[in-house]
Amino acid sequence: MNLTLFDLDGTLIPGDSDHAFGQFMVQIGWAEGADWARRNDEFFAQYQSGQLNLHDYIAFATSVWRSRPLEEALSVRQRFMAEVMQPMMRDNARALVRQHQARGDLVAIVTATNEFVTTPIAEAFGVSDLIAVQLQRDATGHYNGAIHGVPSFQAGKIVRVEQWLAGQGRALKDFEQVHFYSDSVNDLPLMERVSHPVATNPSAALAQIAQARGWPILNLFA
Repeated sequence: MNLTLFDLDGTLIPGDSDHAFGQFMVQIGWAEGADWARRNDEFFAQYQSGQLNLHDYIAFATSVWRSRPLEEALSVRQRFMAEVMQPMMRDNARALVRQHQARGDLVAIVTATNEFVTTPIAEAFGVSDLIAVQLQRDATGHYNGAIHGVPSFQAGKIVRVEQWLAGQGRALKDFEQVHFYSDSVNDLPLMERVSHPVATNPSAALAQIAQARGWPILNLFA
């Protein structure tokens, strides 16, 4: 068995689900208009430049929905999937995932976006193993704006993948081939660890690195 890992945002979808969910919060009136949207854009720019403080961002991004009844937040998430995410999901990205599954690979999505936003997206891709940023809950079960455990961000993706595999009695070294598809320089630590990194719809910075290192470049959304 081989292992195949997919980043999500910018890799399997031509956009960023975390940022888009923030925009959706503004659209439906849960977030306060232009000022909140501007701050959301600032965090996204920090992510793209590799300078994001993820703890600050999680506290900000979840603030508009975690104080509401969970049933209401889940209903809005369902709307977000139907209105925003489903139109982003492309047949060739789905086919790439299915191709690795058909080969018998162990497949997972590994994303720096939180589990609340990404769980239904992974399900829509037919991927049962999702490694996402876990959200902490208080004693009553309510989300409190903090991160639980190691965030699956930058080098933390290696930690989380290793933890996930260890839970199955496996390790990265057990696989003959480990593919990792990503668009972002934030994922360089994990890309450098696997046997088959694939720069997928890469940012300019990642494309330059991939070319210098002879990594394959895949453009799904050209």
